[in-house]
Amino acid sequence: MAQDKGRGNLIKEQLKAKGYTQVWLAEQLGVSFSITNAYACNRKQPNLKTIFKIADLLGVSPKDLVF
Repeated sequence: MAQDKGRGNLIKEQLKAKGYTQVWLAEQLGVSFSITNAYACNRKQPNLKTIFKIADLLGVSPKDLVF
């Protein structure tokens, strides 16, 4: 059975795969590091607009960040 990793872990995995950091993502999104860290640790969920922006920055499909 597949384990649900959560959206944050998917974001964290994509950042690592692309060689980017949460600090870089925060700068690109115009938010604080604490926000991107909260996304990566599943303490806060990005809204749909932010998911699309993160996907665009990472060069992946938005579905790669939600499933």
